Amino acid sequence: MPLPTAPAELYRHGLRLLLEKDVPAWVDLWDENGILEFPFAPPGRPQRLEGRAAIADYMRPYSDHIDLHDFPEVTVHQTTVPETIVVEMRGVGRLVKTGGPFDMTYIAVVTVEDGLITSYRDYWNPLAVQESGADFAGADR
Repeated sequence: MPLPTAPAELYRHGLRLLLEKDVPAWVDLWDENGILEFPFAPPGRPQRLEGRAAIADYMRPYSDHIDLHDFPEVTVHQTTVPETIVVEMRGVGRLVKTGGPFDMTYIAVVTVEDGLITSYRDYWNPLAVQESGADFAGADR
């Protein structure tokens, strides 16, 4: 089955892969030179990852820290640039270390070219990493 190439379809496919804990397949949705940015990253956390390899290294331990259960709220907005979407969403699950709840809201600006993600700006809530047990992907970097 071919991968979706429209930005909204590819993005939703990526969310399904994260719920399936298939981080390598999620990383495969990225262009070799893709850029993942975290504009609101607190001190000590990465603000920019350049290239699929850096994104893979960052995401590799994700499911060791967060057990995602659902994305109960996902709204995709098409921009005037066909390759770029803005996504409002909420991810829920549990923190693996403590068993406590994980509930994060995000806004993402995503660009897809030739069926691969080339740019992803992730506006997540930096206050969430202050919670006990929230040492998820990249917290030690």
